[in-house]
Amino acid sequence: MTHYIDGFVLPVPRDQLQTYREVAEKVAKIWKEHGALDYSEYVGDDANLEGTRSFSEAADAKEDEVVIFGWVAFESREARDLVNKRVAADPRMTDLISPLMNTSRPIFDAERMVYGGFRPLV
Repeated sequence: MTHYIDGFVLPVPRDQLQTYREVAEKVAKIWKEHGALDYSEYVGDDANLEGTRSFSEAADAKEDEVVIFGWVAFESREARDLVNKRVAADPRMTDLISPLMNTSRPIFDAERMVYGGFRPLV
């Protein structure tokens, strides 16, 4: 496999999970329209292993939050850069993301999101 991925972990308030899911489903379609091969997000279910740092700790998740783990797959890093540039310029993204981050109780806190681009190893 020679794909490149962007991976991310972020906390979401439990009582806002359905709203987050609705937005994530729309965001996934936009990323794929612009060339992403896959867009997946999962809700943490069993994220603790004794002796390790958990995803909850990494994302500074509070008791009333769940942890989302996701990734977007691309053909290459160059393709990722192009797709992400197109997504950032897509006006639908502003309409979708702004309400999540700019409310009195944000659903998405970018400062607590853990993110990175990854090349294949195994």
